[in-house]
Amino acid sequence: MRALAAKNYTDATPIQRQAIPPLLEGNDLLGIAQTGTGKTAAFMLPSIQRLRAANEHVRPRACRMLVLAPTRELASQIAASARDYGRFTKLSVATVFGGTSVGKDRQTLVNGVDILVATPGRLLDLIEQRYLTLGDIEILVLDEADQMLDLGFIHALRKIVKLVPKSRQTLFFSATMPKAIRELADQFLTDPVTISVTPVATTAERVDQYVTFVQQAEKQALLTMSLRDASIDRVLVFTRTKHGADRVVKLLGANGIASNAIHGNKSQGQRERALGEFKSGRVKILVATDIAARGIDVSGVSHVINFELPNVPEQYVHRIGRTARAGASGIAISFCAEDERPYLRDIEKLTRQKLTVQPLPDNFVAQAGALKAQRAKVIGADPAPREERQQRGPARPRATHQARPTGTRVEGQRPQGARPQGEGRPAGPRPEGAARSQGPRPEGVRPEGARPGGGNRRGGRGRGGRPGGPRAAAG
Repeated sequence: MRALAAKNYTDATPIQRQAIPPLLEGNDLLGIAQTGTGKTAAFMLPSIQRLRAANEHVRPRACRMLVLAPTRELASQIAASARDYGRFTKLSVATVFGGTSVGKDRQTLVNGVDILVATPGRLLDLIEQRYLTLGDIEILVLDEADQMLDLGFIHALRKIVKLVPKSRQTLFFSATMPKAIRELADQFLTDPVTISVTPVATTAERVDQYVTFVQQAEKQALLTMSLRDASIDRVLVFTRTKHGADRVVKLLGANGIASNAIHGNKSQGQRERALGEFKSGRVKILVATDIAARGIDVSGVSHVINFELPNVPEQYVHRIGRTARAGASGIAISFCAEDERPYLRDIEKLTRQKLTVQPLPDNFVAQAGALKAQRAKVIGADPAPREERQQRGPARPRATHQARPTGTRVEGQRPQGARPQGEGRPAGPRPEGAARSQGPRPEGVRPEGARPGGGNRRGGRGRGGRPGGPRAAAG
């Protein structure tokens, strides 16, 4: 209560009112809710209460409460909230995720930790290197379960649930509840209390939504003109690909507009700097892939611009939910090219509302030409969007790899003979649960766990005699 008073929390949100009483009684919980509803406090506050009441001492390389999150940013924010809510207790809080030093994580866990927030890939990496055990888990939380499945964590989650005690309390949260999520929940939960707060189709009620029909090649000019509007205070711009986000930042810079990009190919330091400058208002434009559609809770976002419409309509709702936080209003503007009209129809069907059509600015063609000429003086010709090119050929059976000439190597594949018999990863699903896919990643995210960290790809000893083990994920 002292911690809540320090944060000026006075009224419980709907999900907190529904979730806290059954959680205090020790029930499992299935929560259908998204970020921005007060979900973290809904599960963290009663969990802190129960951990204190149990008065157990954490053992070395163990934890008492484990929270699984799909991305680094969400994991960091959950851990920060846990520290705030437990600031007047003696409970310790730590977070581990890919892109950071495994050695640092090892030091963090050596004496044990009460509350651990983790991404699945790095968690399994630490377990396999025997830096962590899950045998003392009292409370297990899966947050944003639907996004975890989208990112390919199904095998990782199934492996983790086998490592935790059966006599535990499990909390399972998801913004949507398709069949696959329901089946996963059945594996994790025992006679759960089910609560549903703010169904996904109604989350956009406080956001004024607009759409402008524009050719794909003219989107950059429209974005530049839109961002020069003095009413735009802080804006998130969403693209479908990592390359697309970097391209937008480069072209905006050539027109004199400062922005940062955040996506899965950025290092952890780059991501933290970009997010920090956005939160502080130093850089008011953040260009992001869908890694930022959930989990990035930044107050004061006045506008969300969908530079490219998502091909999954639920993702649109999560994107525009980055504005209109905590009861405020917000504005969402979508740029829709001819080939994106089916995506727009799906979005309007899901949200049950038509987006207001906003026409192109006056004298648009002449303004677009002037902006392009300005960029040409700075960077030369605009780079072509990469998603228009064929990046990889069709998937081929593994057996055909034997026909490749000696000495050639395809990115992401090992040369023949690189793994002697008896070494390496055992057969079966990848331990981190992320299946390797063909073609460009549309959401700009390498799943946390897609390439594990903390060693090389082999399960034995790597080059230079270093211990192997899965490499930690990028997150």
